[in-house]
Amino acid sequence: MSESNIKQLRRTNKGKIAGGVCAGVGEYVGIDANLIRIGLAIATLFGGLGVGLYAIGWLLIPEEGRNESIVQDLIGKQQAKKNDDVWQQ
Repeated sequence: MSESNIKQLRRTNKGKIAGGVCAGVGEYVGIDANLIRIGLAIATLFGGLGVGLYAIGWLLIPEEGRNESIVQDLIGKQQAKKNDDVWQQ
């Protein structure tokens, strides 16, 4: 199976309102992104969980066209910095 046929969870630019999390998840699971937005809004009203879930998704789901999420990118940069510091000593 070629890599282009594999379904991947990505924050998409198509239907994007804020960070593309809901649009990407909706596209991945095959439902309307507005249903996910409504679910997150309800979760936000009942304890604020929706905001946290959205933030976690934004940090952990890679953007369309990229292979690394924001967190993976930050960890990679930190690791590269550590390696540079070791070689400079």
